[in-house]
Amino acid sequence: MIRLRRKRVVWFVAALLGAIVLAFMAVFARWFVVAGPQGGFDAAQRFVRHGTTTIDDFKHYPGRHLTPGERPYRFAERAVGRFVPEVVEIAEMGGRHLDDVLIASETIAFLIVKDDSILLERYDGGHTAASLSQYFSVTKSITSALIGAAIDDGIIRSIDQGVVEFVPEFVGRGFDHLTIRHLLTMTSGVDYAEDDNPFGLHVPFNYTSDIERMMLAFRMHVEPGRQYRYKSGDVGLLSLVLSRALAPKTIATYAEERLWRPLGMEYEAVWSLDRDGGLEKAWCCLAGTARDLAKIGWLYLAKGEWNGERILSSTWIENSVALEGVKAGVWPADFRAAGFRSYGYLWWLLDKEEGDYLAQGKDGQFLYVNPTRKTIIVRLGRHTGDLRTSQWASMFRFLAENAR
Repeated sequence: MIRLRRKRVVWFVAALLGAIVLAFMAVFARWFVVAGPQGGFDAAQRFVRHGTTTIDDFKHYPGRHLTPGERPYRFAERAVGRFVPEVVEIAEMGGRHLDDVLIASETIAFLIVKDDSILLERYDGGHTAASLSQYFSVTKSITSALIGAAIDDGIIRSIDQGVVEFVPEFVGRGFDHLTIRHLLTMTSGVDYAEDDNPFGLHVPFNYTSDIERMMLAFRMHVEPGRQYRYKSGDVGLLSLVLSRALAPKTIATYAEERLWRPLGMEYEAVWSLDRDGGLEKAWCCLAGTARDLAKIGWLYLAKGEWNGERILSSTWIENSVALEGVKAGVWPADFRAAGFRSYGYLWWLLDKEEGDYLAQGKDGQFLYVNPTRKTIIVRLGRHTGDLRTSQWASMFRFLAENAR
């Protein structure tokens, strides 16, 4: 009897392992189809080697470096008498100590800048002011800024230019009415789902070594402009448009020239690529510091002006964060409940009266901008703890209202 039970256990374990192996083989076979032989092989290899994406991914993949300027700009240090609440009191959370929230969520960097002065700067988990961390989808909002810069520079005529003007491979495939505006507002209609389904496009899209091949195989799902649906594939297409408009200059080099040096960034940044010499992963994978990210927010708060120099047109800033009516389609319930009113040019728009907005990335990377309170908040970390995105946003607004 005992031997029979042992055999059953052995057979069960063998069957379970076999099923797991077959499942992995089926997933990787699918990746070979959607990403091509080389792209699929590299995606599988990277997934097995590095696992799910983390804020340290920039250390594992090829990247281009953005060099800071020779004269870095530094926010003023906290003055005597300045105040940041120790306890956050909002309806969705009750009263909670800020330190407890940050520790429980493994926050590695937390920065509050108000009136061009640092009120609070905190680092944990071995990170310092000089430590790089992947911004994840906050990168999308920086990509949006580069589109605005390219329009200012005459490299792109307008956001109503057709994508096929830059990517003629899409001509006659249902993409003829797709514009840059559709990509900026996530209303492309492209058949791409932002989820963790390993048989879909999103997961291999983050690991492939041939992003362009995957994008050129995209298909239309609905007519452009009809439906909002958050998807990194749209920003991937935006990076393809921008890279072809800039050629032979790269997106990273352009970002260095138009943002990193003019804004007096203090530290180098790294923009991950799909492969050596390849395309920047514009939807996820710029890594930098909290202080330098805060300068992007301050540029937007100042309507595109920095130290008396015009970096981005004020019209671009205003249009990017003042849009209305992109609520149709797939809109996260959590965001609706929190009063997120719309999605701008790759920015999440919050309360209309307050006028605040944010860039948000996986695992709780945040760049919060509140023009009314002249406040910027940056939060970088390994996960969001027990808070929803809406609760983080409410906490940022509470701090902006009460810090002084």
